[in-house]
Amino acid sequence: PQTISKFLSPSLSNIWPVQPKNARGEELFNLVCDGLLLLEKDYFGLMYRDNSDQKNWLDHAKEIKKQVPDGSWNFIFNVKFYPPDPTELAEDVTRYYLCLQLRRDLMHGRLPCSTVTQALLASYAAQSELGDYDPSAHQPAYLSEAHLHLSPLPLTPDMEEKTTELHKAHKVMVLLQEADISFLESATKLSMYGVDLHHAKDSEGVDIMLGVCANGLLVYRDRLRISRFAWPKILKISYKRRNFYIRLGPGELEQFDSTIGFKLANHRSAKRLWKVCIENHSFFRLLTPEEPPKQRLLRLGSCFRYSGRTQAQSRKASANIDRPSPAFERVGTRQRTFCRSIEPCTLSVMVFLKFDNASPNHNSNSSHNHDLMLFFVFLIYADNDGEPGVLMSAQTITSETASSTTTTHITKVSLPFIYTGVLLKDSVLAEAIREAKEQHPDMDVTRVVVHKETELIDADDEED
Repeated sequence: PQTISKFLSPSLSNIWPVQPKNARGEELFNLVCDGLLLLEKDYFGLMYRDNSDQKNWLDHAKEIKKQVPDGSWNFIFNVKFYPPDPTELAEDVTRYYLCLQLRRDLMHGRLPCSTVTQALLASYAAQSELGDYDPSAHQPAYLSEAHLHLSPLPLTPDMEEKTTELHKAHKVMVLLQEADISFLESATKLSMYGVDLHHAKDSEGVDIMLGVCANGLLVYRDRLRISRFAWPKILKISYKRRNFYIRLGPGELEQFDSTIGFKLANHRSAKRLWKVCIENHSFFRLLTPEEPPKQRLLRLGSCFRYSGRTQAQSRKASANIDRPSPAFERVGTRQRTFCRSIEPCTLSVMVFLKFDNASPNHNSNSSHNHDLMLFFVFLIYADNDGEPGVLMSAQTITSETASSTTTTHITKVSLPFIYTGVLLKDSVLAEAIREAKEQHPDMDVTRVVVHKETELIDADDEED
């Protein structure tokens, strides 16, 4: 199967082939992180939508097919645990991906701020993506064209002018990484930084929002925080049907524990909030994750445990990273590169398959028990505006065995994510593998060879 992973920016979307069919969530997550050159991956996760259109985090310990609804495997690569102090992150690439997530939060209204702060953050993002302000290159509306307007509201001339003036003042920054650090220093001061909100009702039936963050559980009413329950004060987190409960230890003038309940939309929402609280508490408060409970014949209730590394373990691992700073591609660089690469590109892909011995239709004595090679010819092109093309045509597919050769003609193949460099090649690989598996579901792909006809593809030509 293949997965479509949408990253922290549309320009970083990609398609990943995942084998085998019973792959666990950890295998896909590691595959994505490897492609992003990301070592400090404990702060990130893959998110998907279930049949009720609710967002869920992909569980690394379970098989993907048991978590995700039937059909395409569509995931969103997001920050899962927002670090309270991003300066503790060891690598520039990790801080950059955190910046991309915060930009999305700002653009979707999840991280509200004043217009002054918004202009300052947008100017840091412009410096990070575009470098020093250049009057000849940065014409009016350059912020909108580069998707650097960090607000759900339309960009006003006044806001554009303020952001541009601040961008001009950042010429003193020698490195692009300095802009990322300044961006994070300002963004982490916002009150809603790293808060995951969930709709709920209090005991009186009033609509509220429950926010989960590194410090504990927050309660909001009409966008104002009315209560805060720190993790050390919370003794137990539980749910029953659509009800979510927290048990608090006694205060200074109290003798007994107290329990506070909230109502969620349904049972799944209550369980989702319960799991998010357990994961955040375990990640930020524990030195090591709790051991999973022993298997019992009779089990009552859920036994979910956070199985990843904690923040303390992640910090130790970051301190031991011993590699030069990876040269990663920024979104602004990718956008500018594609605008200069609008010439059509032709790729030929050879997909080698063999019969799956476990297939019930496989006959080991069959005269057709030979490896199969499918030959694809892809024409990649951009549209008239220089944007990434969304259509890919495969004019000829040739199947060859030891006994026969057949040719099939395909008029058009849809490919939603086409970009330059490695992501373009990976997308073509995934599409070729998908076509091959659809034609021969009883066979397994053993090798894929890509031959470039132009200089648009910079990656290696062969993948096993």
